[in-house]
Amino acid sequence: MSVNDPLGDMLTRIRNATLRRKNSVSTPGSKLRARVLDVLKDEGYIRDYAVTEYENGRSDIEIELKYYEGQPVIRKIERVSKPGRRVYASVKNIPQVANGLGISILSTPRGVLADHSAREQNVGGEVLCQIF
Repeated sequence: MSVNDPLGDMLTRIRNATLRRKNSVSTPGSKLRARVLDVLKDEGYIRDYAVTEYENGRSDIEIELKYYEGQPVIRKIERVSKPGRRVYASVKNIPQVANGLGISILSTPRGVLADHSAREQNVGGEVLCQIF
């Protein structure tokens, strides 16, 4: 089955798994998904992820979700830039999530970065998603 928005699909899988209190969730693999998961791991929103490669060139990513005192660490996760409407932000206009408590993930010329890293490196880019 073909998916028009692979990143949106992964975010929806994470959202649904946290609502059902699952320990882990699986999603098809891609480089963009792995880079977004790197940011989520560095920021402490997920425990870890593992990539499984198959001989036909496909891969799967197993994401270990994180909970604190029985509540999911990810309270809100939503896609901002969609295939039908791309959202770009200059370094001065990078959106803050929950007054700086959450993060925006951006695709920049220097890679996939959290909003505070993009401000430090003085780059803007496509706003992929917001997490709180």
